[in-house]
Amino acid sequence: MKKILNRLFQHEYLTRQEAHDVLVNISKEQYKPEQIAAFLTVFQMRPIAVQELSGFRDALLELCLPIQFDTKETIDIVGTGGDGKNTFNISTISSFVVAGAGYKVTKHGNYGVSSTCGSSNVLEYLGYTFTNDTDELQRQLERANICFLHAPKFHPAMKAVAPVRRALGVKTFFNMLGPLVNPCKPKYNLLGVFNLHLSRLYQYILQQTDRRFSVVYALDGYDEVSLTGKTKVRTNEGEFVLNPSDFGKPKLQPTQLYGGDTVPEAAQIFTNILSGKGTTAQNEVVTTNAGLAIKCIKPNQSISDCIAEAQESLISQQALEKFKKLIN
Repeated sequence: MKKILNRLFQHEYLTRQEAHDVLVNISKEQYKPEQIAAFLTVFQMRPIAVQELSGFRDALLELCLPIQFDTKETIDIVGTGGDGKNTFNISTISSFVVAGAGYKVTKHGNYGVSSTCGSSNVLEYLGYTFTNDTDELQRQLERANICFLHAPKFHPAMKAVAPVRRALGVKTFFNMLGPLVNPCKPKYNLLGVFNLHLSRLYQYILQQTDRRFSVVYALDGYDEVSLTGKTKVRTNEGEFVLNPSDFGKPKLQPTQLYGGDTVPEAAQIFTNILSGKGTTAQNEVVTTNAGLAIKCIKPNQSISDCIAEAQESLISQQALEKFKKLIN
């Protein structure tokens, strides 16, 4: 690791194989926590290169506990986190809305690192038990149209580095990797990222796969469609900049997306929205992201029709029903 660090401090880049090997060694706990911390922070000080991100992704998928469902026709809706915006759990709620609309969702997630409450925090607080048992997850998918894949249950490298990530308390390249390494490799992906550079890397990497994808970055800093301004969207078909009006939605204020200061507060917001007690702004941003996910599955359907499906799922409380079935 010392040689690797010295090279990185000299502004050199790792090859894809070198990046792969370092992550494999991290998973084997071959480095000291201080060395891992130094390694992680390098990628905060300069952009990560596509071959480095690809090598890290290769390693995590190679090392992960593989899981196969009866169908690959599932979608993951997940953001990198690390945008520092402390929004409510938009992608997680959107996942239940998509499940309520009749689509299979294999949601990948983790505890929050740079925000109060990640998807794992809120679901655990509300009574969900993490598992990597394929049969149980398959039953959840059949019963509730959704299951949750808690990253440390599937990724030993992530688990090995978790204490260092918590101690740092800032986004790292593991935030960059999370959405790319869902162990069941779903066919459809709505992925949010925290900067434009990363959205380009995601597009390049995903174009090398057989997946359908939408990569989103709100140009004012959010790793999802925030409706607070313009959003850059990259798909299999190309790339676009969309305004809230392009989704048929009003422009929102950042304060309207506040996610709470504690896990119980975040969980209350979460259940309020699913129970039909969310604010207009909360409902608008959830149905927009859920609609964009449905658009990823049904590219020939208009975005307005996709959002309408999401709205019906939320208003009819089908999304809430799927949540209850998952928890129970």
